[in-house]
Amino acid sequence: MLVKDQMTPDPIYGHPDMPVVECQKVMQDNNIRHLPILDQEGKLVGLITQRSLMSAVPSDVSQFSPFVVNYILAKLQAHNIMVRDLVTIDPEATIEKAARIMADRKIGCLPVMEGDKLIGIISDNDLFNIMVDLLGARREGMRVTVLQPDRAGEVARLTHAIANKGGYLSVFVTYPTSDPKIWSSVFKVTNIPDDVLVETVSKLPDISIQDIRRVTME
Repeated sequence: MLVKDQMTPDPIYGHPDMPVVECQKVMQDNNIRHLPILDQEGKLVGLITQRSLMSAVPSDVSQFSPFVVNYILAKLQAHNIMVRDLVTIDPEATIEKAARIMADRKIGCLPVMEGDKLIGIISDNDLFNIMVDLLGARREGMRVTVLQPDRAGEVARLTHAIANKGGYLSVFVTYPTSDPKIWSSVFKVTNIPDDVLVETVSKLPDISIQDIRRVTME
């Protein structure tokens, strides 16, 4: 899965001289949290974020009348508050790279650049939607969490045992635990009776069930 497959293409953008109040309106009207700022040549020069907009308002607005606050905002333009030190990403980069960069940098989006041209934007909301799909949050079935050794063949042993009983694994995710020798696996199974699934997994050596529950879309 690559960034180009999940990004928002041709994002809405503003320009450096756009009034901050107009930036805010564009973001509200289009339900977006990030507004790229392009100069006259179409070059990305900044980004307006929710934090940028908050920084434009005096920290203690109670000291000012609404008229003064509106006057201050009316005088500000995008270039006054935009983020200039941008982190961008290539459309051919992997989704996990985008997620790692956003997590490490504590940022909510990455402009997607093809050379000097802005072609898209990928945000933390896009990553949340991907996670929902990867974890099968919109699929019904028996959701099982197990602990198993981190060694070759363990995943195959587990999946083969379930498949041999007629079970269909619609989701399978593994991740490390605090013990480097043990991994946690989360999977969702259909087409197999609950008791047969529990018995099948419980009989496998060195694998322990941590959680099992039926997931419905109610």
